[in-house]
Amino acid sequence: MTGTDDAAAHLPKNELHVHLEGTLEPAMLLTLAARNSVCVPWSSVDELERAYRFRDLQDFLNLLFRAAGVLRTAQDFHELAYAYFTRAHIDGVRRAEVFFGPQTFLDASVSLSTQLDGVLQAADDAHRDLGIEAAVILTAQRHRTEAQALELLAMSEPWHTRLLGFGLGGAERGNPPSKFERYFAQIRKRGLRTTIHAGEDGPADYVRQALDVCRVDRIDHGVSAVNDSDLVKRIRDEQIPLTMCPLSNQRLNVTPDLGEHPLAELLRAGALVTVNSDDPPYFGGYVNDNYRAVAAALDLTATEIAQLARNSFTASFDDAENIRRGLNAVAAAAGH
Repeated sequence: MTGTDDAAAHLPKNELHVHLEGTLEPAMLLTLAARNSVCVPWSSVDELERAYRFRDLQDFLNLLFRAAGVLRTAQDFHELAYAYFTRAHIDGVRRAEVFFGPQTFLDASVSLSTQLDGVLQAADDAHRDLGIEAAVILTAQRHRTEAQALELLAMSEPWHTRLLGFGLGGAERGNPPSKFERYFAQIRKRGLRTTIHAGEDGPADYVRQALDVCRVDRIDHGVSAVNDSDLVKRIRDEQIPLTMCPLSNQRLNVTPDLGEHPLAELLRAGALVTVNSDDPPYFGGYVNDNYRAVAAALDLTATEIAQLARNSFTASFDDAENIRRGLNAVAAAAGH
């Protein structure tokens, strides 16, 4: 790619697919482990980074859950979230709709109030200090039962006015979206927004289930949808947002060669594709790193990169006026 290496750097954008617990930088992980007297199997940043070589999604999740065990106090969650919002702001992110999975920490007897007090205060502080909008989407883990997902939904009721919505993450294989039909029905009943990880390490049929059974607002990843031409047409015609994470897909061997990632094909077909970082320290980059990597690998033009930035506003759960402002800001920055 010539002349567009930094085309994304100056563009305003939203980030719609990033897991707060997955933004834990190695140095902070080791600091929190020492502060909270949590034993971890890594003694240095270098040693920890060498462990970031994953065979697949499950291999990554095993390490992620172990690493997340160092987060114990509201201060920890505040520091984690504020650090991410600060880093996203540097990349021109105006609004971050972040995922946060409380079940891992509940297993370690960290109360939901401890978790959310820290995360939501960090969102407020980042808005005050940096001007970045931060919205939180709680995620249930699909390797657990639907009853446990419904329990999380009920337990979080006191915070629903502060939450944007609920999602579903984790390893797809053997855990189809249809397993969580009632969970998503209850979320919609409460007037909250819905997302689901589908088509990352699962088949295109899982994307169909997400739309037809769970009736979600947004698909996270959606890589395998490209294997079903009718599904691609539906995603394009209905403008169903796809929150894609190129570096994550590369590192987890979903698409080991970024030159074969379906993002460009879907974008050029008219799909509402967005670029996001997923779990940036683990996968080698924040949101602008993902833009640069996929732009180079897929030979995207500056116009296409600007379209991806526009899509990040259109696909957001923000109100119409803020979306309009974002689109205008991209047009101004792109010189259109």
